[in-house]
Formats: sequence, structure tokens, C-alpha cells
Amino acid sequence: MSPRRTFATTARVLRQLSHDHRTVGLLFVVPLVLMGLLAWLYSNTPGMFDMLGPTLLGLFPFIVMFVVTAMTTLRERSSGTLERLLAMPVGKLDIIVGYALSFGVLAIIQATLVSVVALHLYGLDIEGPQWGLILVALVNSLLGTTLGLLASAFARTEFQAAQFMPAFVLPQFLLCGLLVPLNQMPDILRHVADVLPLTYAVKAMNGVASEATLSSNTYTYIAIVLGFAVVAVLLGAATLRRQTR
Repeated sequence: MSPRRTFATTARVLRQLSHDHRTVGLLFVVPLVLMGLLAWLYSNTPGMFDMLGPTLLGLFPFIVMFVVTAMTTLRERSSGTLERLLAMPVGKLDIIVGYALSFGVLAIIQATLVSVVALHLYGLDIEGPQWGLILVALVNSLLGTTLGLLASAFARTEFQAAQFMPAFVLPQFLLCGLLVPLNQMPDILRHVADVLPLTYAVKAMNGVASEATLSSNTYTYIAIVLGFAVVAVLLGAATLRRQTR
């Protein structure tokens, strides 16, 4: 792995994305609109936005980053760009980490923007520090990015990449503890939830929302989510191949 080649890949992807206004809008505008709708929806129900807002603030960027990353990376594969890169003296890890860094930069901007707007414009109130909310939102965005990279390895078209969203995202959404508390789930489903990364992302966000000072458990949940992200990057590199068509 060469830092120069990795950063060159990062810079190229960022330049391309900067010219794609629809993708930029999906990344930065859609999560703001969704959080605004949520705040408006519960404007007449005191406390509900503060209860649900932190968790959904982490979920919205996760979902958006998953979709954008999977679709963009698949576009690189189907257009032949990835094929040409693999024909050059560039390592697979250089390419995958370069992609991850480029989308990671966007995730940092997205998570910070959505968190600041939710706190200071929409009036989201949490017990924990504001930086903790931003940190967990960022970690969730990075998780969505890395899972999107991994999902793109198994798709052949952008339509197939979109179809992976139900497989990768919806089961985690249903079992993460947002709809039904983990301790109230059937034993089998609870065991499945224990090995899904979004479960720990939701636990981390709940810790930020309810703890004035972040506990060791919350930091552990954050570390677990980051661990899943690293594993997804490594698996993405392992599945990278020259035959893309």
C-alpha cells in the first residue's frame, strides 16, 4: 500500500463527486430535510423529537452514505475506470482505502452539518456533549460508507447496487433496537442483532443522548462500529477483481 497512490485515488474521487450536483444534494441536503421533517412532525408532541431524533440523526446519514457509496463505486466499476486502475501498478488496498477516505471526508462534512443544524436550528436537546453526537453521527456515516463499498463488490449494475439496500440496511434497521427494545425480542432475533453493526451504532447514539458524560460502554460501542467499518474495507479489498463486466 502506497500513501501517494491512496491519496491520489482520494483526490480523484472527490474531484469527480464535486461535479455531480445531484449526489452532493443527496449527501448534504436530504439528511437535513429528513431531520427537519422529523422535528416538524413532532413539534406538537413535546419530548418525542428529543427521544427519537438522536438515533435517526445517526441512521439517516448511514443510509444516505450507503446508497451514494455503493452507486458511485459501482459506476466506477461499470464504466471501466476501476478496470484501468487495476491494470496499473496500484494495489487493491490503495484503491479501496482511497475510496473510503474520499467518502470519509464527505461523511465528516455531512455528520457535522446535520448534527449542528439539528442541535441549533431544529432544537434537538441531548444530555451528552454535542461533540459526542457529532462523533457518533460521523461513525455511523463511515459505517454506511464502508458497507456501501462492500456491497458494490457483489453488484454488476447500479440497479443491482440499489437492490442490495434492503439486504444490507433494512434487516439492521428492524433489529437495531429502534422499533423494539433488544430485551423484548425473541431470543433468535436478539442473537442476530448482537452481530449487526447498526445495533451498536444505535446503542452509542442512545448513550450520547442520555449520558451527561459518556460512559465506557458508549466508547466501546463506538469502537465496535469502527471495527466493523475496518473489516468491511478489508473485505472490499479482498473481493476487488479486474473482471468487472
